[in-house]
Amino acid sequence: MPEGPEIRRAADSVERALKNKTVEDIYFAFPHLEDYEDLLKGSIVTRVDTKGKAMLIRFDNGYTIYSHNQLYGKWYIRSTYNYPKTNRQLRLALHNEKKSALLYSASDIEVLRDEEVPGHPFVSKVGPDLLSEEVSVDELMERMKDKRFRNRKWAILLLDQGFVAGIGNYLRSEIMFVAGIHPSLRPVDCTQDQLNKAAHAVMDLVKQSYETGGITNDPDLAQKLKGQGVKRSRYRHWVFNREGESCFICGSEIEKTVAASRRMYYCPVCQGIEG
Repeated sequence: MPEGPEIRRAADSVERALKNKTVEDIYFAFPHLEDYEDLLKGSIVTRVDTKGKAMLIRFDNGYTIYSHNQLYGKWYIRSTYNYPKTNRQLRLALHNEKKSALLYSASDIEVLRDEEVPGHPFVSKVGPDLLSEEVSVDELMERMKDKRFRNRKWAILLLDQGFVAGIGNYLRSEIMFVAGIHPSLRPVDCTQDQLNKAAHAVMDLVKQSYETGGITNDPDLAQKLKGQGVKRSRYRHWVFNREGESCFICGSEIEKTVAASRRMYYCPVCQGIEG
């Protein structure tokens, strides 16, 4: 499933294609949404927001299209009515004079009045989106100390969209590595310094992944390895998907485990239980 940085990059593409332009035509694949086609046709897209892994396309007539890519959804930006050759099913299409924004394969699409968006079942429960909202390190640290989150293992907590929106499987492993946190620890087990490192790691890696297209390793190291001919899958991350390979920091063998039924990677030395 795409994580927050990938959805924000997709939202940027959709926004570049649609913002401040009149919707000349619109198509919904699902019958229960067809009545909204006439309602939205002729309106202007004002902006495209994200809330974790959800996208919110805002219109000047007081309506918003909510979509969640889930596992298979994918956006395409094309010249108007220039559809890609794909076996995917078209679910939503927005056309203006020059561009078409096309959403394929996603099944979670709704049209809401702006005032209904905050109460949406997903939006109302999800935590702060670091790529669309102003969030400070201190605010993140306070969330870590909140009774809702402080007693849960980091390996579980970081996947909880109610904690911080948009963090998925690769970011989970990378955040814990950069913060030097062992997978068995909880926020309540951590020192103030560890919580500070964790908050910075969350903010920095989400932003870096967004800016680099998914690279969470040290950018200079990644560039050096790329220049040496190393495959992207081998230099992209510090630990994720690197089981059995050497840690870039200490040289120890990266280990793999399972938490929340999903694979996770860590360095047993850099992320020692003593912190």
